[in-house]
Amino acid sequence: MTDAELDAVYTRLCKTMTELGEASAPLFLARFALLAIEKIGDADVSLGLVDAARDGAGE
Repeated sequence: MTDAELDAVYTRLCKTMTELGEASAPLFLARFALLAIEKIGDADVSLGLVDAARDGAGE
């Protein structure tokens, strides 16, 4: 994925959360995460991503 593609995906993600509203954002992110985990198809990779996201959440 190029930087431009990554930016486009991230922008769509943010705009979608804004459209859905703050109350619906956690459910949307949970559903997105489950779909992404299924698509990744590798538990070790997925667990590593969960840990990386947790470690970066306090920044």
